[in-house]
Amino acid sequence: MPDNIYEVPARKDMGDDVNRREEELLNIVPINRKKHYDMYKVMRLLVDKGEFFEMRRYFGRSLITAFARMDGYAVGVLASNPMFLAGAMDSYAAQKMSRFMDLCNQFSIPVVILSDIPGFMIGPEAERHSTVRFGVSAIMSAQEATVPKVHLAIRKSYGMGNDALSGVGGRNSLNLRLGWPSGEWGAIPIEGGVAAAYKRDIASSPDPEARRKEIEEKLVSTRSPFRSAEAGDVIDMIDPRDSRPIICKFIKAAQPSLKRNAGPKRSVRPI
Repeated sequence: MPDNIYEVPARKDMGDDVNRREEELLNIVPINRKKHYDMYKVMRLLVDKGEFFEMRRYFGRSLITAFARMDGYAVGVLASNPMFLAGAMDSYAAQKMSRFMDLCNQFSIPVVILSDIPGFMIGPEAERHSTVRFGVSAIMSAQEATVPKVHLAIRKSYGMGNDALSGVGGRNSLNLRLGWPSGEWGAIPIEGGVAAAYKRDIASSPDPEARRKEIEEKLVSTRSPFRSAEAGDVIDMIDPRDSRPIICKFIKAAQPSLKRNAGPKRSVRPI
């Protein structure tokens, strides 16, 4: 952290190769879309020396917030945690994101976003906890932030939850949207879309469950990450092993903008 908001965080050489390419990233996301994986491991493979300082670990656990370094530069990391709620954003995760994004913005710390989010949590429990209200606050925190942001879609990127994590930011802010071949983009996941769009077809079938699975499997087999990435304004679909080199280069190139924009910004939301 810098000493005050008029300065930018000092660079510290960690002795970690900027062009390091980790082979493990190729197979870290399971082929089975319903299986989870360790997002902490993804973070360790990307950041300098695999070291990061996590904030509020036991609050809003479907979202990870941490400080780390990439090419020696301080970054804030916002990462979905598929181990909890399949990475869906509940009211606690939304509050966690809002505060962390505001903090990074206030102290001129670029944000690296690793997303695998099926959307906001829904249902009576989510409504009782004002998930949408806090979720919209999270969206606003991303939209108002002027610090550079790198959004890397690792798997699911759906609904308003994805709108929060992939917010483009304030006027003149630098943003880079990337995706892995395992990425998915859309308004809702295939499963939810099938239940709504093929409701009558499924209900009239002799075996509704088998028919539902048949339709889902057909749609999954024909989907293309490249078409959906284009519709989702993703700049480039990259080899997972190239993630660290690309992000490091972006963070380094963004340093002049941090110095230009250092100073008072929107206050940190008290949540």
